[in-house]
Amino acid sequence: MQDLITNYWTNHSTVLIDFGYNILLAITILLACSLIARGARRFIRRANDHLEKLDETIVPVLCTSATYVIYIVGLVIILDIFGVNTASIITLLGAAGLAIGFALKDTLSNIAAGIMLLILRPFKVGDFIEFGSTMGTIKEINLFATILETFDGIYISSPNGQIWSSTIKNYNRNDKRRLDVMVGISYGDSIDTGLEVLRQIIATEPRFLQEPAPPQTMVISLADSSVNLQLRGWTTTDDYWQTLCDLNKRVKEEVEQAGLSIPFPQMDVHLIKTSE
Repeated sequence: MQDLITNYWTNHSTVLIDFGYNILLAITILLACSLIARGARRFIRRANDHLEKLDETIVPVLCTSATYVIYIVGLVIILDIFGVNTASIITLLGAAGLAIGFALKDTLSNIAAGIMLLILRPFKVGDFIEFGSTMGTIKEINLFATILETFDGIYISSPNGQIWSSTIKNYNRNDKRRLDVMVGISYGDSIDTGLEVLRQIIATEPRFLQEPAPPQTMVISLADSSVNLQLRGWTTTDDYWQTLCDLNKRVKEEVEQAGLSIPFPQMDVHLIKTSE
């Protein structure tokens, strides 16, 4: 047995040494890939902490993608060391990827849209948005779909491609919003009295801001049944809805207390009798 091993070593020592060297080199490359991948993940996390430009949702995705790319490159190098024709493998993988891409084009489109949404961040978790005919609060953003919840608690899962191709309204993105409260008074009422009522409301409403513009009152239109007055002012986004609801109530009550009437839509019909 010993003689057999000795003869085998004598006849194949070069091949065995080369194979062992390749094994050690492959292990070294895998260890290097592991260290590089760990460093890449650490770099991405630290860069995001310093720049604060990426959404927290996309950081794990970037880390995982970087890890896969590093290990794939390492695997190709190892196969090349062992004499495998990597060019044909890369060609085969490319052809397979192309076929899979055509088969899953809608899914890949959603993934691409999800990546763009995570990078550009037109909205984030907690924002109230509108796109198309859909409105809701963002609960989750992933690579395939965005999860929303409506005012009345309905769960909505929308494909990212649909959101990305639509115009997005983000009601929480800016820290200030302008609210408009309109009230109609009768044509027989005094416009000046109506505007004075609105100015008194402005003077006693602390939630109005002076920037980017102070509150205003104006005659906005002469409608069929009423003269429409408008109160216009800026508030913080957090105060917007409560201020709007409160002002709608106050405007209605104080306009009526001032002796003005809020007319209902009406139409005068004149009958003309003609003699036969």
